[in-house]
Amino acid sequence: MMAGFLQNAWYMAGWAHEVADVPLTRRIFDRRVVLYRMEDGGIAALEDRCPHRFAPLSLGTRAGDTLVCGYHGLAFDAAGACVHNPFAARIPAAARVTAWRAEERDGIVWLWGGQPDEADPARIPDFGIVADAPGRKVLRGHTMIMAPYEFCTDNLMDLSHIEYVHKGTLAGDGVIFAGQHSVQEDGEMLHSNWWMPGVTAPIPVRQRFAPGALTDHWLDMRWHAPASMRLDIGATYPGAPRDAGFDIGGQAHIVTPQTATTSHYFTANARSHDVDSPQVDAMLTDLFARAFEEEDRPMIEAAYANLEGRDFWEAGPLSTGVDSGGTRARRRITALLNAEARSVTVDRLG
Repeated sequence: MMAGFLQNAWYMAGWAHEVADVPLTRRIFDRRVVLYRMEDGGIAALEDRCPHRFAPLSLGTRAGDTLVCGYHGLAFDAAGACVHNPFAARIPAAARVTAWRAEERDGIVWLWGGQPDEADPARIPDFGIVADAPGRKVLRGHTMIMAPYEFCTDNLMDLSHIEYVHKGTLAGDGVIFAGQHSVQEDGEMLHSNWWMPGVTAPIPVRQRFAPGALTDHWLDMRWHAPASMRLDIGATYPGAPRDAGFDIGGQAHIVTPQTATTSHYFTANARSHDVDSPQVDAMLTDLFARAFEEEDRPMIEAAYANLEGRDFWEAGPLSTGVDSGGTRARRRITALLNAEARSVTVDRLG
């Protein structure tokens, strides 16, 4: 069970390049998971705890597609079943570990939180915009946040904070105040978008326009539960179509709960310009690192800590209107959790 977390959802477990022959261990939705790449290129995801004496399987060794516990040698296949007991021909009935369905797409490893046979790959969010492709450079990252994943969603679905939090890096120079904000629902997706017509080209796109030029600027954020977000940033000359302007290439902001109070934050920044420039790589890496480490992270973690253990809704959060994207995402998560709880109750009664 995954108390407090959605089961029927896809969670990012890591970047595809992180998962190799050597087992990778990571705590996800408060469970220790070990991931490794099988001989056919597929990915296995098992509970990182041997049922015998609870040693981490990630400290063991590979034997083909099985993972051998480094403590007493029990071997487990990708489905979580024990397939070898070095001390007897008989394998105890309880010798198995939880296995999760894993899928690789767009350079991302996804885990289905529920029963493997109920996983629906069609529900994996599309992040093709940050997949490796000819003429595209992608910078990827992973860090930790000492706050629940919903606080990261609040931050990303309400980009009005750019004007205040990011004064040292990505400051909007007032463009947000000249913008129009909208939130739309589209099936399982939420869109929290800013459209800012006739504004001076902001920092992320300024290099592509004449000094002081006016632009129509957009910030489009798309959300999938639990917390997979894609940001499209661009600008064009006033009145011109978007495809005639400059799109920076897209970003991924994907947050996966580590525990109830800590989160993995995976990021990717894609671009189709200066793809072979180490200088641009270094500049962008430094810019986004400072924006998060010195600006976003301290504010997110301080906001959570300032609740001092109280429930978010019971604390009575004020609404400013432009924060409706994060509010709707939180309410969507609550509704999905309630629906899963009702389903479990019906199954038990049945």
